[in-house]
Amino acid sequence: MSKPRLWITRKLSANTEARAQRDYEVVLNPSDTLSTADDIVRMSRDVDAIIPCHSEHFDHDTVSRLDARLKIVANHSVGVDHCNLDAFKQKGICVTNTPDVLSDATAEIAMLLLLGAARRAAEGDAMVRSGSWDTWSPSFMVGTQVSGKRIGIVGMGRVGQVMAKRARGFDMQVHYHSRTQLQPEQEQGATYHANLESLLQNADFLSLHCPATEHTKGLINAETLALLPDGAILVNTARGALIDEAALLHAIDSGKLAAAGLDCFVTEPGGNPSFAAHNNIMMLPHIGSATFETRDAMGFRALDNLDAFFAGKQPIDRLV
Repeated sequence: MSKPRLWITRKLSANTEARAQRDYEVVLNPSDTLSTADDIVRMSRDVDAIIPCHSEHFDHDTVSRLDARLKIVANHSVGVDHCNLDAFKQKGICVTNTPDVLSDATAEIAMLLLLGAARRAAEGDAMVRSGSWDTWSPSFMVGTQVSGKRIGIVGMGRVGQVMAKRARGFDMQVHYHSRTQLQPEQEQGATYHANLESLLQNADFLSLHCPATEHTKGLINAETLALLPDGAILVNTARGALIDEAALLHAIDSGKLAAAGLDCFVTEPGGNPSFAAHNNIMMLPHIGSATFETRDAMGFRALDNLDAFFAGKQPIDRLV
């Protein structure tokens, strides 16, 4: 019996690619080039399955043109805002993602950005590297203390709960807003806010951990930023579309926000060039899940979903 033919759109971990080659007839992308919509449509005629990343976009038009041979798209990501799930449903193509396995890594980056933004890490690093550090005094490079402050978490899913755990290590008071309230044993003493407005008023630090949907795009805008305490710090390791970037810049310029730490942007790759002039915006190039351990785990989770599907079972992470 022939093996299913699988296209892996980007260069994944060596362990993932080795396992895939063992169990499937695989088309790899060793040069790690980005595929266009036409590339995706063309490849759908030659494969039974695709493992894409969030860099490949499956909008309604692209999905409508996919060949009937393609049976499953097993995303190498948790977020699926790059996929039109309704279009996939209409097409009868299974879609999965990779939850659970990147929560620790993403929360680590969120804490890195939170601490770095609060303590002016990007500014200090640039100063030392450039050779311009030539003074010191008690008023030099004074930042915001993290310990004991209130953190507001938007989206108390897997990553949000790990972030809350990390924040408790700094004796932070955890507040959160989510679609549903957690059970007491999951809350671990965190304060639930049924509406976003209430949360924002109690957030010295605001950390975003919700998906980007039609309901959450632009969630952080001029109106919502105005509800934060003066001098608050914003951290985003979820999706760039959650933030109105012009409003964020205005809040930075006005001093409403003391700082921000961002791992994702509306435009990726590239980010927002206007942010570069602000040394109180600490930025990373969307590397929240970029650890060796997590890349293996994500790849294996995608392959687990494929294995189940082709064995006639229900993939554990099936979305469509």
